[in-house]
Amino acid sequence: MIDRREALQLVITASLFTLIGRGARAAEQKTVLKASDVHPEGYPTVQAVEEMGKKLEAATVGRLSIQMYASMQLGGEKEAIEQAQVGALQFARVSAGLLGPVVDDLNVFNLPFLFRDTAHMEKVIDGPIGQELLDKVTANPNTHLVGLAWMDAGARNLYDTKKPIKNIDDLKGLKVRVMGNPMFVDMMNALGGNGVAMGYDQVFSALQTGVVDGAENNPPSFYFDNHYQVAKYYTLTEHLIVPEILVFSRPTWDTLSNDDQALIKKLAREAQLEERRLWNEKEQQAIDKMKAAGIEIITISDKTPFQKAVKPVWDKYGAKYAELIKRIQTVN
Repeated sequence: MIDRREALQLVITASLFTLIGRGARAAEQKTVLKASDVHPEGYPTVQAVEEMGKKLEAATVGRLSIQMYASMQLGGEKEAIEQAQVGALQFARVSAGLLGPVVDDLNVFNLPFLFRDTAHMEKVIDGPIGQELLDKVTANPNTHLVGLAWMDAGARNLYDTKKPIKNIDDLKGLKVRVMGNPMFVDMMNALGGNGVAMGYDQVFSALQTGVVDGAENNPPSFYFDNHYQVAKYYTLTEHLIVPEILVFSRPTWDTLSNDDQALIKKLAREAQLEERRLWNEKEQQAIDKMKAAGIEIITISDKTPFQKAVKPVWDKYGAKYAELIKRIQTVN
């Protein structure tokens, strides 16, 4: 016969085991999603994904969270894509230029001087065309990725260590780093430079050692990734306005519930707009800091010679996107 004290002790013990079991199951269910970015802490794309992580953790009561690995901790953008494809990380923020060889229609964004300005580009990625291209990333079985959101990366401009580039003739013979897409190599060669494809993680040392004479990127990348320390001339060519893309690992995606997938898509869309706000602030900060650091910023008053020079690139790569280009150009 069990007395009341023993019975109470048994109830307490059983309750403790139940709570411990629930806690263990809850711990087992907690999932940390890894995110990669080549840019440092505080950069707009990094901040936007970190903010997305806070929202995800709050919405799932801690069950899902995001751990950001910024500053190329997990390698360059190419490595991030490869790791996402096998599920070694979940979120990769990369340039659309790097996915162009796999999802062909993305290459339309890589055409030089495609957009009238950054405002035009934003309207395109926020609308039906932007969603269609994200869906193509997801639908393509060769990507092993899910297209989640677009992120602003401003306009790309030329910078170099040798001399101010004031006109197209000043580009002749300069070795200029471009992203690893044949279209960009052809673009730089058409402009009179010598296009050198290389990973973003190698650019600083390549500029420092003279492996390349210059590169091309937006003001925040140029300043906050310290390229301004070795390249003193920055020319506002705005030859490319290429949005960046946030992708998710397909192997991990397929393990998530429909509700979790929908939540991540919703928060990614919010991150797209949040990153833009942060981007505009950071871009102005970068320009102010560039001026304070003594960087010579050159404005090109007439871009026509540059635009005419890349016609062979449009002829070679643009014909098959004729219908899509027409749709993009009619977006107001």
